[in-house]
Amino acid sequence: MSELDEGQRAFSSFRVLNGEDNHSEREQLFRNMAQLFSYVSDRCDDEQVAQYDEVLCQLAELVEVEARVHVAKLLAPLERAPGTVVVKLANDDNIEVAKPLLEFSNVLSDDDLIDIIGRQSEQHRVAIAGRTSVAERVGEAIVEHGEKSSVVRLVRNSNAEFDKATLEKLVERATKDAEIAADLRGRPEIDWKSLRGEIDSVASKVLEHLGQVNRAIDPVAAGKVNAVVYNRMRNRAGFSATEWKVAYNQVKALSDRKQLDDRALARFARFGYGHHAAAALTVMLRVGPEVFVKWLAGQDYVAITVALKAAGLSPDLFEAIVATLPWRDLPTDADKKMMVSRFEAIDKDEASGIFELWRAHAFRKRAVSEERQAVVA
Repeated sequence: MSELDEGQRAFSSFRVLNGEDNHSEREQLFRNMAQLFSYVSDRCDDEQVAQYDEVLCQLAELVEVEARVHVAKLLAPLERAPGTVVVKLANDDNIEVAKPLLEFSNVLSDDDLIDIIGRQSEQHRVAIAGRTSVAERVGEAIVEHGEKSSVVRLVRNSNAEFDKATLEKLVERATKDAEIAADLRGRPEIDWKSLRGEIDSVASKVLEHLGQVNRAIDPVAAGKVNAVVYNRMRNRAGFSATEWKVAYNQVKALSDRKQLDDRALARFARFGYGHHAAAALTVMLRVGPEVFVKWLAGQDYVAITVALKAAGLSPDLFEAIVATLPWRDLPTDADKKMMVSRFEAIDKDEASGIFELWRAHAFRKRAVSEERQAVVA
């Protein structure tokens, strides 16, 4: 069956949204629409995604668990999926519905996951703890709210990241739980010798406990923790195509839910989510992703200063965003001062006029110029 036929089937029975149907029609429409979206998700514009989102959300209220499980499995692997329905199904009280999205969906942001961790069941937390990548903030929330099963799965996840505060909490739990202690001991990136003098006295107790569990602790090179910290700091500068792709789709999902605003930007800046901040500005400014990426790669401080002034950012938020963006190289203090000075000097209306002129002419001309250069080459 062609995609067109699938579409005709999916959209042929919208009377179900008004209750003019039987149970099987609702189920079939829900499945068909999700299936169709999975075929065309990479070709849908924002308005089309919003239409799918609205209808799928309505249908999710009308169908049984089996249909919700089916649709959750269809949406889980998609890079771009309707943000509202994904969050709705990920919050489903039935873990069989929520689990595929909690484990695999890249559309769910860290904030989404943290909210679910705090409000939903231990089974939901276990699913999140097993994700391919678990950020520090998400891991911290699991340790804060989780019971043994989710914490054990988190500690055993080699791709879970822990900051110092979370490690302190894990250490304290490990003094009372041999299984957690053994799993902590097995994580190669934790240099317990270095940590002994950095975390509170509970660490000493767990080190003794770890020795009781298994005295043959593998030696870890001195300073490994410092190296990990250094690498994370270094990686805040520089653009990652993979991280950008995930961040951009999460930001689009946030926009689907009408939650992309200055508060979202402030959260991204606060937690150092540089790629998310850049993606958010791309969507809010309505420019092509390639345009903003080029500004970052070229350290184009003027363009970004004008664009952020046109977007109406406050001076404090501007400074925070500038320090967070994934520039090719970290701006120097002199660069930051220059940007702040220019940001304060230019009027918002003037910046908006310049930016709209760029949007109407410069972006298009630049693309034509590059195409000509490619032909000449």
